[in-house]
Amino acid sequence: MDLVKFVQEEFVTKNELPKFAAGDTITVYYEIREGEKVRTQFFRGVVIQKRGSGASETFTIRKMSGTIGVERIFPLNLPAIQKIEVNKTGKVRRARIYYFRGLTGKKARIKERRN
Repeated sequence: MDLVKFVQEEFVTKNELPKFAAGDTITVYYEIREGEKVRTQFFRGVVIQKRGSGASETFTIRKMSGTIGVERIFPLNLPAIQKIEVNKTGKVRRARIYYFRGLTGKKARIKERRN
């Protein structure tokens, strides 16, 4: 067994998070430390991709802030993440929806998947 994998499995704290995929709209609640103060901030947007595996798994979220697109990459095992809420499950045909960056207006809508 690979030593790096062993250490990651043993010592990295796993967050209990819901299942989500590209195209889903999620809200990530995470802690921000400013000096002594700790506050919770949230980031709501569309998942563009999930990449990596094990301890190094990350996901990218994109949201529109006014007319500017903002993307943020979160490690899945980030201790600062308090919880993740899946707001909508989207119906997309790709695992990584980079084309979503170029869409504006009504074209930037993602159909919701009914369960």
